[in-house]
Amino acid sequence: MNKEQVNSEKVNKDKRARNLRRPPIDRKLLVSRHNVRQNSLDPASPVTVGNGEFAFTMDLTGLQSFPASYPVGEPGQEPAGTLLGTQSSWGWHSIPPAGAAPDLKDSLVEYPSPRGPVKYVDLNGGSQDQHSEATGAAEAWLRGNPHRLDLGRIGLSLHEGGSSRPPHAAEISGPEQCLDLWTGMVDSRFNLAGETVAVRTACHPDRDELAISVSSPLLSRGLGITVSFPYGSAQWHDAADFTRPQAHRTQVETVPGGWLVRRSLDKDGYVLRITCAAAELDVTDEHELRLRSTDGTLDASFLFLPVGEFLSTGETAGKPDDSTPAGAAGVLAASPAWWERFWCSGAAVQLAETPDPRALELERRIVLSQYLTAVNCAGSTPPQETGLVCNSWRGRFHLEMHWWHGAHFALWNRPELLERSMGWYSEIRDTAVETARSQGLSGARWPKQVAPDGRESPSTIGPFLIWQQPHPIYLAELLYRAAPSRALLEKYAEIITDTANFMAGFALPADGGYTLGPPLIPAQESYASLRARVSNPTFELAYWQWALQTASRWMQRMGREPDPRWTEVAAGMTAPLIREGVYAAMDVEPFTLREDHPSMLCALGFLPQTELIDPEVMRATLHDVLDDWDWKSTWGWDYAVAAMTAARLSEPETAVEALLRPEAKNTHLTNGHNRQTPALPVYLPGNGGLLSAVALMAAGWDNGPRTHAPGFPPSWTVQWEGLVRAP
Repeated sequence: MNKEQVNSEKVNKDKRARNLRRPPIDRKLLVSRHNVRQNSLDPASPVTVGNGEFAFTMDLTGLQSFPASYPVGEPGQEPAGTLLGTQSSWGWHSIPPAGAAPDLKDSLVEYPSPRGPVKYVDLNGGSQDQHSEATGAAEAWLRGNPHRLDLGRIGLSLHEGGSSRPPHAAEISGPEQCLDLWTGMVDSRFNLAGETVAVRTACHPDRDELAISVSSPLLSRGLGITVSFPYGSAQWHDAADFTRPQAHRTQVETVPGGWLVRRSLDKDGYVLRITCAAAELDVTDEHELRLRSTDGTLDASFLFLPVGEFLSTGETAGKPDDSTPAGAAGVLAASPAWWERFWCSGAAVQLAETPDPRALELERRIVLSQYLTAVNCAGSTPPQETGLVCNSWRGRFHLEMHWWHGAHFALWNRPELLERSMGWYSEIRDTAVETARSQGLSGARWPKQVAPDGRESPSTIGPFLIWQQPHPIYLAELLYRAAPSRALLEKYAEIITDTANFMAGFALPADGGYTLGPPLIPAQESYASLRARVSNPTFELAYWQWALQTASRWMQRMGREPDPRWTEVAAGMTAPLIREGVYAAMDVEPFTLREDHPSMLCALGFLPQTELIDPEVMRATLHDVLDDWDWKSTWGWDYAVAAMTAARLSEPETAVEALLRPEAKNTHLTNGHNRQTPALPVYLPGNGGLLSAVALMAAGWDNGPRTHAPGFPPSWTVQWEGLVRAP
């Protein structure tokens, strides 16, 4: 050991001892210093309250008073959506097709493969444009239905001259808004029509119920709350269609304590229970209601429910359940209680004592990402990339992103939030088993772009991806590491078996070992046009080996013998291609395109060390990517990938530089969201990826360095508690 290494080791020992002597983190102080405060309209940074299953995003009024000021979509393209969504995991809609219901079988295209001809769901005979409107009507319907609903727009309204209207953004002056992360509540204060208006907004943690409390002298002069209901939209990013009032129905009836609103959209529907003690409800249009105060205060709650989960009388037999309104007071009490438990449980990371100016910004991103993922990504299904804020891909979720949305929950010692969505794999198991069977394989082939029904979408990319396939094994392994139990082993045994069986059958023996593909598309989707001949992508080869080995260990924990095919395939996976001293993306030309995801880095970083990967070759690959890549074409989780690779290679300064690399798609806005483009203004895989990377960098990994926070530079003061060590 040379002098420099001795000094470095001494610094690490001193830092570790210093951190071990520290008192527990003051979590309220840590969280509260990153409360989101805004005093001007930022069209990209509205704030959200929610519970993982339901969320409400608001403007500076604490409601959705001027949605056009928060646009979604490329400039100049119509229709534009809004960031001010009211969305849930369960609220979906399908527009009836014109004529016979389209059949996914009509989108099947036969591809040659080493196993013989195999039919894959494709798009328009192989069109490369994922946003193409040139697809046939049947494929367009299959891509657009079902789509996630905007459940309703709730905003302030002014009553003037016998009619009501929403305020204009320019009429608001002196706004002050604070999202209190410790309580999960938003306080908004502003001047309107010469008077002060104060609004408090919160969401119930266990019910899809919103509380709104308005205080203002304007309430006695016509200020009210308007609720507008749209039809569903199959557009890419617009969840609401207000142009088709004849296509849906809104029925209102009075019930004890408030009103019941029944919504019917073709064969779909939901209900809304409005609870407000001192107010009147006016039906101001076919799909518009207006609440107005009768005593100078307006405290209301809005409980959204799927059809069938309510009683029309508003009463329940026996103890209260999710269909019983808590009321505004109940919601405003439940929200701070839950959020305090959230912040006091699980893990925490504090960086504020680090002199490096980057540390406080990273700490801000960490805290806000925990809030945003709990609000948007902790529901009963895998989330869409934009969570419950607005639609992307018509609200459908992408299973290759499930790891990025949810893995961090287990690493941050909140596994119960990940478990909420893991049961969905069992719900769609039959569909996934049939997909595998139709391709001549056993087990289950998990889809890519889906709604809760699990039906794949016609696409030139989605059905050919394979890197989502091992995710259930990885996610289950993280759950077990966070909270090991026999019950958990039994719970996920079938899903792990189905997943591994497909993987073992999909890999085929060849001269150099077991191979992958074609046809396939790697995580780096730049090779879509080459899907008929792509084979052996570096990341997927390593993922196949590690996941099959992990599935075998799962069975051994249960006292069962693993399937010998899993062991054979894992041990025999072919080595990835090395060209000019670095890993190629795949083993056929063009080998590596220097754009989009540098997914070969995932083979050591996202994944732990495997037999297939040489750390020194990966080190050369990492620096080759950092030095020469089209970073404008990357996406938010790519920075976490590079950071995890650098950390596992014992390059902590490189890890921090990668995680905070100053690129447009690595921007974290005032509200904490990882903005990508105008059409993808929210990208929660970036937030989840950052949390997973920080967990690895702070708590370390199996067989990694035993230093404190091995993925951070020795000069950083990193205090952490409660994290789960990564594989």
